[in-house]
Amino acid sequence: MVTSLTAAPQHHSKQDAVARLTALRESIARRARDCGRAPESIKLVAVSKTFSADEVWPTIASAGQTRFGENRVQEAIPKWRDLRARAGDLGKTIELHLIGPLQSNKAREAVETFDVIETVDREKIAAALAREIDRAGKRPRLFVEVNTGGEAQKAGVLPEDADAFIALCRQTHGLTIEGLMAIPPANEMVSPHFALLSLIAERNGLTERSMGMSADWPLAVQLGATYVRVGSAIFGERDSPH
Repeated sequence: MVTSLTAAPQHHSKQDAVARLTALRESIARRARDCGRAPESIKLVAVSKTFSADEVWPTIASAGQTRFGENRVQEAIPKWRDLRARAGDLGKTIELHLIGPLQSNKAREAVETFDVIETVDREKIAAALAREIDRAGKRPRLFVEVNTGGEAQKAGVLPEDADAFIALCRQTHGLTIEGLMAIPPANEMVSPHFALLSLIAERNGLTERSMGMSADWPLAVQLGATYVRVGSAIFGERDSPH
């Protein structure tokens, strides 16, 4: 059942994305019920990174999707200026998530563009976000990214440093941290990583957990995800890997 959703075809049409999104929503709701959870407790972030405004638009216009994820600030700005304008009143309800690494020199644009920033992972970023939030008077929701696998090449605070970093964000920089995000190592079982993220969230009083992607979202739902980030199972395989 899940396999058909995760194996997105290489050649995709705009209408395929709408059909796959609709089927995915139904599967998430079914999985939630199977796990004894309310379907509305799991929120789907459609990962639209690298896809053009024209490719993303049908999921808004035909399927009413309003929650999207982007990796790069500079890519997101023109694309979502266009899409929010096209969407009219619906554009005001769009919730845009930054799910890629954030550089401190992009903090101002990130605060202006995104509603949720999921990749807070070092003090330099926390300080920059605090400054820009005060300056802009706009308060995006913030998640700390945890590098659950301790991978040297990957962003995120190490699990053993997470409690202290969350406290630093709150106490030193006055940031409201609402949740945690993780991307488990590609070639490991994901369940221990999802369980670890949930443990860190619980002991820090955080209710939101962004975990699970196209290949592993069913396990994420089972293990407490409140957000799942799914791209290729909706839009098809990407031409660009970033």
